[in-house]
Amino acid sequence: MFLSLFYLLRANRLKVSLDEWLMLLEGMRKGLHGSTLDGFYTLCRAVVVTSEVDFDRFDQVFLEFFRGVEPQEQLPEELRKWLEHPELTREDIQRLQKFTGLSEEEIEALFARRLQDQKEEHNGGRKWIGTDGYTAFGNQGERMGGIRVGGESRYRSAYRLAGERRYRDWRTDCTLDSRQFQQAFRGLRQLSRLTDAPKTELDVDATIQKTCQNGGMLRMEYTFPRKNTLKLLLLIDSGGSMEPYQRLCSMLFQAVSKAGHFKDLKIFYFHNRPGNLVYKDPALTLSSAVETEWILKNLFRDYRVIFIGDAEMSVNDLLGRRGAGGDLKSGIDWLLEFKNHYSHIIWLHPQMRPNGHSYWTQSFDLIAQQFPMYQITLEELTLGIKRLLVAK
Repeated sequence: MFLSLFYLLRANRLKVSLDEWLMLLEGMRKGLHGSTLDGFYTLCRAVVVTSEVDFDRFDQVFLEFFRGVEPQEQLPEELRKWLEHPELTREDIQRLQKFTGLSEEEIEALFARRLQDQKEEHNGGRKWIGTDGYTAFGNQGERMGGIRVGGESRYRSAYRLAGERRYRDWRTDCTLDSRQFQQAFRGLRQLSRLTDAPKTELDVDATIQKTCQNGGMLRMEYTFPRKNTLKLLLLIDSGGSMEPYQRLCSMLFQAVSKAGHFKDLKIFYFHNRPGNLVYKDPALTLSSAVETEWILKNLFRDYRVIFIGDAEMSVNDLLGRRGAGGDLKSGIDWLLEFKNHYSHIIWLHPQMRPNGHSYWTQSFDLIAQQFPMYQITLEELTLGIKRLLVAK
């Protein structure tokens, strides 16, 4: 039962074990889901989701699996018509008993009294037939067993709850904010004591040893401070299809600047793909132009390199030669120059990895054949940074 849901959860990287799935089926057998979709949603999430970061992924799978199942929120048409022209029949009374929990006599007496007293539309409160109240008749009321007339339920179904994506910010594969960017880039460190700085950092082990050797009299020992010796080269796609991601790239730039004390940090910009020139200014002004050959000759192999861009462009732009300013190499040729020169290099893209083989995604596939590609999410950025730190 629901075996296809089990496979769909696993396919979406939710690590549901067989024991957990059998536990879910046992809970259903015991009726813990209350034979409702809402109950199944709550039970299933409680059993198969082991971390809050997976809540949003579970909601997406739930939506996909139950797509087309309409939550039973709207009143039947005949009941709505009855409320517009109230006449209590035996069938109506039985239906009201089911919805309200009141006895037949209580329903007849209460409804007759309300109709007699109420002369106009009334919304809110605990007494009249209307909206936003606590009565058993109306809509958007607080009485869970009452009749809702039109409107939208405040007590949301599981389907609506999953569709709200309330847990999207708890994911580790969601787009980052500025603070998360900074935390991720703080991991991009290569600490070493082989620096030219003076001995200013307390050496606890040496202090203990020297103090013991000195008969218990405190003797402070200092050592060279550990500094981040990592050098970072950022090359960022600017303009065009990257305009929608301008704020994201700005946060990334600020995070890199604040994260940390790199031994050297170089940032350059290009459009779609690097050519014979890259730029210090995101506006790509000629006055800020730097020859790409100069970078390859002067920034040595010990730099870690990060390309940032959507990698989506005309295939001719990637494979063709622009020819402007004496540029006789294609975009892919320049990318291969970087790949062959630097041993630690990755490409970050802001959008989800494109599916299919459309014209505008061919360039993405070609670049992905040359560089490790990571989407700018907490999970994938962390993987990318780890790759930059791997010894080669």
